Amino acid sequence: MNKIIEVTGLKKSFGSVQAVKKVDFCVMQGAMFAFLGPNGAGKSTTIDMVTTQLRPDAGEVLVNGFRLGQEDERIRASIGIVSQDSLLDPLLTVEENLYVRGGFYKLSKAALKTAIAQASATADVNDFLKRPYGKLSGGQRRRADIARALINTPRILFLDEPTTGLDPQTRKNVWQTIRQLQQQQGMTIFLTTHYMEEAAQADFITIMDHGEVLAQGTPLTLKDRHAQDTLKLLPKDSGALAVMLDSLQVPYTVASEVFQIPLQQTTAALPIIDRARDNIANIEIINGTMDDVFLNLTGTEVRG
Repeated sequence: MNKIIEVTGLKKSFGSVQAVKKVDFCVMQGAMFAFLGPNGAGKSTTIDMVTTQLRPDAGEVLVNGFRLGQEDERIRASIGIVSQDSLLDPLLTVEENLYVRGGFYKLSKAALKTAIAQASATADVNDFLKRPYGKLSGGQRRRADIARALINTPRILFLDEPTTGLDPQTRKNVWQTIRQLQQQQGMTIFLTTHYMEEAAQADFITIMDHGEVLAQGTPLTLKDRHAQDTLKLLPKDSGALAVMLDSLQVPYTVASEVFQIPLQQTTAALPIIDRARDNIANIEIINGTMDDVFLNLTGTEVRG
């Protein structure tokens, strides 16, 4: 896959505060890219620069082959943005909102009508196209926001916490729309989210804090490096298991007769299980999660 976004040495300060400190990352074409970090990490500032809304102090950004600061109009024509806060008018219908927003792209009347029809079908808003935006449910509003961002047929869709505040079923429906855009249209998705189970579905993740990139990689790679699996054993004979683990110099804790054994790698459970095979009443392996990765890297809980 080709790189559709390349960020090198990006910096931004506000007075004496360094919001972004020499950030480097890239996004592959057609991938789902999750950009994570706690509040104040510098994510929003970075995205504002990449999407031409804020001028960087230093660094180089290429979006769809266009250079930030020199070809900003072409960058804006290549992207769609769905902000956490809606930009649509609550008094207008979804269709009226789409025509108003679509008018900014200087399309002919016929081309605009076609673009809105395609965006509406893709985001699945046709059932409530004639309803006022302000009367829609949270999930319907979010799909209307996505339709608005699709009018110019972007190569890259930026989604800022697209499912925050939605109930689980609505989140699932919105997520299906996002996945369809990536898989059926080959669109690159640039996602920020505070739901780590959503981030875990991304192809690649970058985590930043205090204006710097802390870690990058696939979800599996990050969990392997920055999270820990746990082997839980309920023995038939607690004393015998304790003696065996002590002989192997394996650390463990015991809670409600269950032995909890931290694992550097999942496969490290195999020799322990093999040695304790005849003494096991119940067994469970709990894999490390993206929540663990986030906490271990940033030192803070995931927060909205």
